Amino acid sequence: MDERCRAVAALIFAADRPLSLDRLCQFFDCGRAELRPVIDQLRQHYPISQTGFYLAEVAGGYQFRTDPDLADWLNKLNRERPFRFSQAALETLAMVAYRQPVTRGEIEYLRGVDSGGVVKTLLDKGFLRILGKKDVPGRPLMYGTSKYFLEFFGLKDLNDLPTLKEFSALDPDLDPEQSSDLENESLPAVAGTEEPEIS
Repeated sequence: MDERCRAVAALIFAADRPLSLDRLCQFFDCGRAELRPVIDQLRQHYPISQTGFYLAEVAGGYQFRTDPDLADWLNKLNRERPFRFSQAALETLAMVAYRQPVTRGEIEYLRGVDSGGVVKTLLDKGFLRILGKKDVPGRPLMYGTSKYFLEFFGLKDLNDLPTLKEFSALDPDLDPEQSSDLENESLPAVAGTEEPEIS
């Protein structure tokens, strides 16, 4: 392994967030085509089956991740209580992930309950971000998922989200027709009178 390859590995290892190929290119003042083979070499050099960790492509960048099969061992290292999503948070996050950009009013229309507190918590935790304001009366804020959302769930991009067919395979009780109706249901234009304003 040459020095550049070792340097790329060190940069990815030391970074607190996934490093994109463009960002890595800035370090080496080179083009993407020059670093792609280096990334490929690193992925071959650190196979998950032999090393206990691997180079993953997540959230538009690269990050070393541990083998999920070793979670029990890693839990012994970190005794802190793991982060857990409430049912309300999971529902809200799923709605935003699959329907973004979406307003709080639209989330509440689908969930049938007030979701202001859940949306604020997901924003504070970094899973959601504000995308702007919807061009309807009241100019409600529009929400979408963040890069941290992709990183946390180990997704390369939103195309890696499970499809309805994959969900149906996991849960035989799921009614695909009912879910399809919800997926295709048009949302009303909700005036965002309760939304916080951005000055």
